[in-house]
Amino acid sequence: MNIRSAPRTLAATATALLALGGVAACADDQAGVNPQRVDVVAAFYPLQFLAERVGGDAVTVSNLVKPGAEPHDAELNPGQVGEVAQAELVVYLKGFQPAVDEAVEQNAGDKAFDVATVQPLLDAASADHEHEGEGEGEGEGEAAGHAEEETGGKDPHLWLDPTRLATVGDQLAERLGTADPDRAGDYTARAKALRTELEKLDAEFTAGLKTCQRREIVVSHTAFGYLTERYQLEQIGVSGLSPEDEPSPQRLAEVAEEAREHKATTIFFETLVSPKVAETIAGEVGAKTAVLDPLEGLSGDNGGDYLSVMRANLATLRTALSCS
Repeated sequence: MNIRSAPRTLAATATALLALGGVAACADDQAGVNPQRVDVVAAFYPLQFLAERVGGDAVTVSNLVKPGAEPHDAELNPGQVGEVAQAELVVYLKGFQPAVDEAVEQNAGDKAFDVATVQPLLDAASADHEHEGEGEGEGEGEAAGHAEEETGGKDPHLWLDPTRLATVGDQLAERLGTADPDRAGDYTARAKALRTELEKLDAEFTAGLKTCQRREIVVSHTAFGYLTERYQLEQIGVSGLSPEDEPSPQRLAEVAEEAREHKATTIFFETLVSPKVAETIAGEVGAKTAVLDPLEGLSGDNGGDYLSVMRANLATLRTALSCS
């Protein structure tokens, strides 16, 4: 374990070590039931989905973010830090969750798989709609500044492009095969089957969004850069990459103006974030609101999975954009 000299970090590490005994006991109990499974820790829902589908019955997957919780600013308790330390593979996205990054750096070592390294991430600045020749407004600058601080200027939401998620799945199969060589072929086969499903989903999006009256979507936070790039849409974001960003009054006015200009009939908000801002803009421009789920996590009462929620997103987009 890499123990830093900072007192706060030492205290946190000591607390985590105290919790490891209980975590180890729990792991021993699980091993007694099925000692053949690979213990995988996923940082948030899309990575859990990927690990479960690629790993199948050969893995035990735990998610560091509970259903219904917003993952950006997740804090880990000592037991969860213990899970990271004891896992055989930790699947995370560096820059998305600072607390997870810290736990991985201190405890995971070469057991960590950073999915951000699979393909180059999009620049955060390119993820938002901007009129040609326009400068940044105050609100846009604030959002961009937060994005720079959070992810080094990169948009982490790569899973909203199914083809990118399929490529991450292929790499995950390789990492699982390294951890569990006897079943490497099984992981590869499951990743291939998942790729087929994700490519089918991609084809549905391509066909479903090919002919629409509008191509701009007004969203409460700019999580949809990968989706809009893949399917030739444009997102107009109220706030930046973090849904906790508070847009300035100037930014709200700018978004309302753009919504009118593009004749937007729908202002989108998310399942895990308050709809208040979206409702304010919708009321001002005479539009309605609808959920467009960035799939950062599942809501507590949602029985769906990545595929079904993405298909629900497609249906919502087709209605909002008047697609034929």
